[in-house]
Amino acid sequence: MIHRAPFGSMERFVAVLIEHTAGKFPLWLTPDQAVVLPISEKSNEYAWKVKEILEQQDVRVIVDDRNEKLGRKIRDNELKRIPYMLIVGEKEAEQGLVSVRQQGAEEKGSMTIQEFADFINETVKKQMSAY
Repeated sequence: MIHRAPFGSMERFVAVLIEHTAGKFPLWLTPDQAVVLPISEKSNEYAWKVKEILEQQDVRVIVDDRNEKLGRKIRDNELKRIPYMLIVGEKEAEQGLVSVRQQGAEEKGSMTIQEFADFINETVKKQMSAY
């Protein structure tokens, strides 16, 4: 029989962590560091390409390719507390860029996929060195 005390301690620890951070985990701890939001179905292929490239750079990313309006996707992912949203459309696909929006803030502008991966990895290193 497994003693339940360690499991209860872990549950309390996670509950305190969630309460302390209000669900906004540090970038190194969050399950999904970014979400790629294609503007239309035409951009879905590029969105999956962006995901693949970022995963090779150790960035945890998902694609929200639902058939919803962009505003709805942004709102839903804001509520999920995903730190960064990468908005991609035809213009970004042509230029190899992503439009970056930080959760709870305004847009950060456009950058290349590699620049974003470097930015995320550098931010994680800074946060980890603070602990």
